[in-house]
Amino acid sequence: MLDYLVVGLGLAGIAFCEKLEKEGRSFNVISDDSQQASLVAGGLYNPVILKRFTMAWNARGQMDLAIPFYADLERKLNIKLDYKLRVLRRFTSIEEQNSWFGAADSPGLDYFLSTTILKNNNANIDDPFGFGEVKYTGRIDTNALLIAYAKSLMKNDVLSKESFDYGSFEVLENYVSYKSIRARHIVFADGYGLKSNPFFKYLPLNGTKGELLTIHAPELKENSVIKSSVFIIPLGEDIYRIGATYKWKDKTNQPTIDSKNELLTKLKTFLKCDFEVVKHVAGIRPTVVDRRPLVGQHPENKRLHVLNGLGSRGVLIAPQVSNQLFNTIELGVKLDPEITIDRFTKKYYSN
Repeated sequence: MLDYLVVGLGLAGIAFCEKLEKEGRSFNVISDDSQQASLVAGGLYNPVILKRFTMAWNARGQMDLAIPFYADLERKLNIKLDYKLRVLRRFTSIEEQNSWFGAADSPGLDYFLSTTILKNNNANIDDPFGFGEVKYTGRIDTNALLIAYAKSLMKNDVLSKESFDYGSFEVLENYVSYKSIRARHIVFADGYGLKSNPFFKYLPLNGTKGELLTIHAPELKENSVIKSSVFIIPLGEDIYRIGATYKWKDKTNQPTIDSKNELLTKLKTFLKCDFEVVKHVAGIRPTVVDRRPLVGQHPENKRLHVLNGLGSRGVLIAPQVSNQLFNTIELGVKLDPEITIDRFTKKYYSN
């Protein structure tokens, strides 16, 4: 009998599998690649919400875990994942500069925000007011990670590339059963697929569609991430990722002309060189009404667990919440009240 069956292999599923391996637990993974959020993610790790100059939720602690987590994965998979990139916030007024200086004096933010206004030296970017720099930032190549990690699991014969069939799943007193697999616990890390999960679909996972463009801009020659009305992320060889949109009604993984035009219109307000769109992708981010993850044990069966709702910051959040879920299951450690599904379960099951 296995210790765990994990459903889903996005950032949440990978982080939980890594925790299981380090703790010597046996597992198998079921994943059909139907959820695209991790695959189309920008991959940035940035602790600051640059629209409002505020610290993202629990960002410092998440950074402390995430950076060594991806370094370990680089060694294990023998690939490059972590690209150190500074993030530059493009200012549009003196007032924004002043707000930046005020934020840089705040406890926590003072560690990440530089108080030096950087002059714009790139003629292909319109920015008369300069940039603010966020320190200790970078990009995780999520696409390379997902591909390499799946190959690693398949090599070890612990990954089944299939849609999870709830008709073949049974919950028994001492274990769960799925086809020929028996496991002590099952963890659903199925992203927006949670909406079709009969055990956890009561949870308020909204889902936000995000679309990204990839452009070829040989004249741009920019090595930093530029954040304005959209972000520009350098990928190397004159290729840049542009994003992202936030749509709440459309729940498909299909790119749309409207979102493409939205991104291009915003980009052209400050990018002054020619470029070519070479790729356009879309995915549904697993977002929650209160912008906190959904982690915990099913209220009626201790063998069923959920790891979801990481939103647009899954690169940072995944290692931390995976550790917490494991410690809850195996050691009985209480979950952070901000992430436990108890905050929704009690209301649902009392009705």
